[in-house]
Amino acid sequence: MAENSYKFRITLKNKLGLHARPASIFVETTKKFKSKISLIRNGKAVDAKSIIGVLSLGVSQGDEIEVICEGEGAKEASETLKNLIERLGEFQ
Repeated sequence: MAENSYKFRITLKNKLGLHARPASIFVETTKKFKSKISLIRNGKAVDAKSIIGVLSLGVSQGDEIEVICEGEGAKEASETLKNLIERLGEFQ
């Protein structure tokens, strides 16, 4: 993994999963960062800045996902996204 690369795994607790509104909030947040951000579920990786990509993963409550942030602002992106995912239930 590159020096300017951060990743984390997290289990989604949001009862609606990463669908519609929560996915939209997640994607809009990723677009605030210059870093390349990938979202992975069950070995399938997508561009986390793509709403179609994120929705195509079909992330449900209890699924473990991995987020990889690379490049400029990767550490801040990683910290922000981890915090957001932990709070997704608030946006239902």
